[in-house]
Order: sequence, then structure tokens, then C-alpha cells
Amino acid sequence: MSDLFSLVAICAGVFFFFAGTVGLLRFPDSLTRLHALSKADNLGLGLVVLGLIPRADTPLAALKLVVVWALALVSGASTAQLIGRALRRGRK
Repeated sequence: MSDLFSLVAICAGVFFFFAGTVGLLRFPDSLTRLHALSKADNLGLGLVVLGLIPRADTPLAALKLVVVWALALVSGASTAQLIGRALRRGRK
């Protein structure tokens, strides 16, 4: 049962990574590309981590996965905010 859960969660995460990549390639301007990529990648990474937690050998390894995801969330949001602000200032 945990194998099936891991497989479904990881496949869903890969789907969101793919959707973010399609958004990056298809959307017309930088702000919409940034939005699509940051949202989809954060959700995709969260689902991959959720799928890997049952595969972790120890609770410490599972905690490390969650910490890596949390750091990616914080850094991705901060970076997207800074890039978005720079893009908006450049338009004026």
C-alpha cells in the first residue's frame, strides 16, 4: 500500500513539474512565467517529498526531506518576489 501511495504522489509531483515547464515555455510574459513555474514547482516538490517520506529509512531522513522542501519553499518564494519586483520596476 505504501508503494502505491509513493508511486501516485511522485507521479503527481512529476506532473506538476511538467506543467510548470510547459507554463514557462508557453506563457507570454515574464511575470506569468514566473508565477507558473514557482507555484507548480513548489507543489511538485511537495508531492515528491510526500511520496519519498514512506521510503525513508529513519525518521531523521524523513525530517531532512521535509526541511529541504521547506527551504525550497522559502527560497523560491523570496526569489520569485525579488525577480517579480525587478521586472515590474523595469517596465516603468
